[in-house]
Amino acid sequence: MKSEISTQEFTMRFTSTPRGARLARRLVSHRLDEWGHPYDGPVNEAVTLIAAELVANAVRHGHVPGRDFRLQLTGSDGLLRLEVSDTRGERVPEVRVPCAESGRGLLLVEALADTWGVTPRQPGKSVWAEVWLSPATER
Repeated sequence: MKSEISTQEFTMRFTSTPRGARLARRLVSHRLDEWGHPYDGPVNEAVTLIAAELVANAVRHGHVPGRDFRLQLTGSDGLLRLEVSDTRGERVPEVRVPCAESGRGLLLVEALADTWGVTPRQPGKSVWAEVWLSPATER
């Protein structure tokens, strides 16, 4: 018997502003809840925090006046993938030693995601993170 792979996807463009970042974070949490990962569950909390960090970086470091950022959340066969794309390719994110004011975001992404990375695109870049779900995770 052949099993079907269920794929869920949410993609949207947001203004490259703090308000756009806040809306993106909220919609990720809402979509995860609709997909069976409750608001107060560990998957929703982790992926929403990853989303918050990636969209904040897109607004803070990837902002180009007049250009939006794009968020894509995909759930497929035990994997959640979050991808945030902006149009500023010369500012590639890297994990660094945090200072008093900043630098903790990618450390959090690295700690919460199973894997993450940066993919160049024209124009700009996409920063992505993946979280693998265990069979018993919130289902």
